[in-house]
Formats: sequence, structure tokens, C-alpha cells
Amino acid sequence: MWSRAPEVISLQTGEVHVWRVDLEQTDDVVQRFRATLDPDELQRASRFYFERHRRAFVVGRGFLRDVLGRYLQSQPQVLEFSYGVYGKPALNGEHKDTKLRFNMSHSNNVGLLAMTGERLIGVDVEHIRADFATEEIARRFFSRCEVDVFNTLAKEEQVAAFFRCWTRKEAFIKATGRGLSQALDGFDVTLGPGVKAELLRAEDDDASRWSMCDIDVGEDYAAALAVEGPVSKIRLFSS
Repeated sequence: MWSRAPEVISLQTGEVHVWRVDLEQTDDVVQRFRATLDPDELQRASRFYFERHRRAFVVGRGFLRDVLGRYLQSQPQVLEFSYGVYGKPALNGEHKDTKLRFNMSHSNNVGLLAMTGERLIGVDVEHIRADFATEEIARRFFSRCEVDVFNTLAKEEQVAAFFRCWTRKEAFIKATGRGLSQALDGFDVTLGPGVKAELLRAEDDDASRWSMCDIDVGEDYAAALAVEGPVSKIRLFSS
């Protein structure tokens, strides 16, 4: 399912590319990525208390720059970014008008980068924790419809369903760019297993214009993708 990317890579119409990176890297890789970051990114990395988290941030941002540079045929260190009102990054500077759209997520040791052309996109990955997947948390963050479905499931099914719901909702709010300013109970997603996922209802939006699916990143993780419009193909690349 996950494969190495070809040396020359481009996005075809309707395609989505998802890249996976291990955030635990050797010192050589960390230093190589660090050399591509701008002063603001380096300052952000330094704010993390634990060295492990500082290194993971450097790898995540360096990986983002490296992959974007491959699509744009540009050196990673010259890329510039702007940020939306709620913090979603976009390309700026000489690549401000590019058709490339991207979103990144990380959890524990896994980072995911999703890319497409000219459409809103969001991705989320979460390290599964059974102690977090409770009805109390679901009632705080899920819609009434989602909670009702969650409570009909057998106990042994609830943890996986919880994180399917969580990642699908996170991917959607990241795609819209509104982040947590968007009411999480203002839209419904499916909780069922399988690659096919669905946005059922969205206040102030047309749910039918969104494509949603799960991404298999291995045991102990859940991940989901939300894309504006139809998707003709999803290609999965590992670093």
C-alpha cells in the first residue's frame, strides 16, 4: 500500500498524495532538516520542553519543506509560508499562486502530509489510547447523532469507532481551515470501519461536496483524510 515515491513526481487532476514520515530520525537527518528551516521555525522548535518533541518538530517541518520542494522543483530552504486566521499554513512568496494544497498532522512517532491541487484538504492521525475513548469525551466533542451511534456499539468496538470519528472530524475542520472555531457538534461523520468514510451533515456547508476516507498507517494509529470534491486516486508514499 505504501511505496517509495518516484524521483520525478507530480499531481494529476483529482489525485491526492499522502506521505508518511517517522518522526524519530537519526542525528544526521535531524541536522539536515534543521538546516532548511527559517528562524521562526527554529524558534518554535526551541519552545518545546522535551528534546524528543523539539526533534520531532524539526523533522516534521523539514520533511514538509523537502516534499513540497520536490513538487515545486525548488530548494526546501527557500520556501515561504503564510498562515490563515486559525493557523492553517499555505505557500507564500514566489509560490503564493501555486495550485498545490497541503495539510500535515502528527501523533506520537508518525507524521502524515496530504497534498492535492486547487482544493481544500485536511488530514489527521492519532495514536490510539483506550483510556481516552470514553463516552464522557465523546459527549464533549461529538454530535448527538455520533454519540448515539457510539453507545450502540459493543464495548470492544468502541475504541476503534471513537478514533475513526475523531480523526474524520479533525480532518474535516483542518480542511475547512476553521480549526476548533468550528463547532464539532455542528456536523456528523460516520463511525463505521473500512476505507469508506462519509460526512453526513454539516452546518453552513454542503456535505455532499466532500470526500472522506480512512488512511491505514498501521496498528495503534487511526488516520483520516477530507478533501473538497471527488477523488480519482489516492497514492500513499513512505519516506
